[in-house]
Amino acid sequence: MKVELKRVNDAVHFEASAPSSTVKVHIDGSPDIGGQGLGVRPMEMVLMALASCSSLDLVSILKKQNQDLQDLSVSVEAQRREEIPTIFTKIHMTFTLKGTIDPAKADRAAELAVKKYCSVHDMLVAGGVEITYTVDINS
Repeated sequence: MKVELKRVNDAVHFEASAPSSTVKVHIDGSPDIGGQGLGVRPMEMVLMALASCSSLDLVSILKKQNQDLQDLSVSVEAQRREEIPTIFTKIHMTFTLKGTIDPAKADRAAELAVKKYCSVHDMLVAGGVEITYTVDINS
């Protein structure tokens, strides 16, 4: 696996790319180091990676369970420690599913997606981050 990162301006705006996609991802720093709101911040990208990694598997598992998943969204909230580096200490994900879905199957699918198949989850947990999640179903 490989990614490329290029500086876009004379501040802290970068553009990242990967051979697996033609999409460019814009990354920017916080305003206190010269960021101008031109991209997401690196730690936000970590949360996005956790949410997307879990969701890819969750969708796949629910399909295999023949559940009628019409939509899925994830809200992720995190706490960071005060001292530098300001790493995450706790993360909570809320999966909101829409469709005709058996709650027991959704709970099991989420458990597998998050705790068994998501590499990002395992890396964060290995670093001491407490990760929790809930599943909400809206018919």
